Amino acid sequence: MNRSQVRKAELRRDLLAVRAGLTVDDVSGTEAALARQALELPELAGARTVGAYVSVGREPGTRALLDALRARGVRVLLPVLLEDNDLDWGAYEGRERLVAARRGLLEPDGPRLGPGAITAADAVLLPGLAVDERGMRLGRGGGSYDRVLARLAAAGADPALVVLLYANEVVVRVPEEPHDHPVDAVVTPDGVRRFRHRD
Repeated sequence: MNRSQVRKAELRRDLLAVRAGLTVDDVSGTEAALARQALELPELAGARTVGAYVSVGREPGTRALLDALRARGVRVLLPVLLEDNDLDWGAYEGRERLVAARRGLLEPDGPRLGPGAITAADAVLLPGLAVDERGMRLGRGGGSYDRVLARLAAAGADPALVVLLYANEVVVRVPEEPHDHPVDAVVTPDGVRRFRHRD
């Protein structure tokens, strides 16, 4: 491990320890606020297709947002974890159409659309543990979303990249490596912070 990788591992451990201390009420209490804040983003207001994910455990809640986007007529794509940690995608058809998958995840039970389906998204909600003042995101370290971001870049796709976090997870500095990519905005229950201006 290089120095950045060690620092990332330490920061992940610290942030996950804080999340582990959250109660079910803490998590559910922030979900509606996150959805409300995110739905006001221009990048989501005008989106026809949004890549997203189903929050699990003590992750900041996404389910209210998924339902609100779907109710607006937005096509919501959810990840399907492949054996090699890459992501395929399926359409979100409602909570009753989610099935349990590996690593405690929930995935859509419908047809698989292929790893390249995400390149059609106008916005992508990325899971994360932290975002810093420059918009650099700290993920969990599995590399799945690094592949997604590389696939978007290779396709010339430039969707808005948005991370949903708890307020304490917006930090001064996230250790970075050459493959890391800044996001456009972070949404917390307290508000939105933007990093790139989009026309």
